[in-house]
Amino acid sequence: MGKRIFSPQSIYALNLTKIASAGLAVVVTFTTTLNGAFAADPFRNSQPRNIGDNTEAAFKAIFLQGDYQSADRFLQKAITTEPNEPLAYAMKASLAYTNNDIAGLDNYSQKTLAVAEKLIPSDPLRGNLYAAVGQFLGGAVVLSRQGTVSGAPAALSRLRKVYELLDKAEALSPQDPELNLLKGYMDLMLAVNLPFADPSQAIQRLEKNAAPQFLADRGIAIAYRDLKQYPQALEYVDRALKATPDNPEIHYLKAQILRAKANKDKNPQMMREAVSFFDQALTRKSQLPSGLVKQIERERRNADNSIANLGK
Repeated sequence: MGKRIFSPQSIYALNLTKIASAGLAVVVTFTTTLNGAFAADPFRNSQPRNIGDNTEAAFKAIFLQGDYQSADRFLQKAITTEPNEPLAYAMKASLAYTNNDIAGLDNYSQKTLAVAEKLIPSDPLRGNLYAAVGQFLGGAVVLSRQGTVSGAPAALSRLRKVYELLDKAEALSPQDPELNLLKGYMDLMLAVNLPFADPSQAIQRLEKNAAPQFLADRGIAIAYRDLKQYPQALEYVDRALKATPDNPEIHYLKAQILRAKANKDKNPQMMREAVSFFDQALTRKSQLPSGLVKQIERERRNADNSIANLGK
């Protein structure tokens, strides 16, 4: 059970800061829907929080553009100019994870938790929400260092704290878009990795109350991909792609879904389409972490090599 909940693959797929995530992904586009007083809050159209310009810029870089290099530069500024914003530290933790920097993940998960706890008296909704994120990221640290067998008890203890904190946040504002985005991603990750779990409530949470919408759509696409419901996955990834056409990770996600469906249907033409989307993702590989680029290239080769066998 611990392995299914906190496996590295699941943590990466969720990618809590890609709200996540995972993939956290990230309002059709920020450039057209956010303005004026709302510019620093990518989640809310009413009662916006002052999240900070550099944190917002990093959020845009990751989720609109899939540009991790620019995001890291903005986050370096954010932790100096916006030291009380837990989202900045959560994103730094996520970048550390994608770079296999466990020491960095540990450092920034602890800072996420500490800053979030300080935020609770003035903003209990976001304070409890990011305290949950900090605990979740801490669970990833435990399992990365101790392994899934030795680290499972501590990781599961943290998971219980995660949901206690999320319950506190939800009691304050059950329809808050940031809360529903984060909790929706978590619930989906658990649902697709645990037997007998029902993801329908998590999908409904993302559809009805989460924002920004393109990140909600991205999460739902990932869920349907993992549930092997490929027509639904394609519907939602196309929504995310329409809103974030320059993000290579969304092209990659569509490539994965097309590849899986092509294998299921034994459809060589669809597999060629999948290869095309892998290629589109790789046109912006300079923006992505090197490990992710290698993964995309490997999956692209496997897809290309399978085309000839599908028509037989």
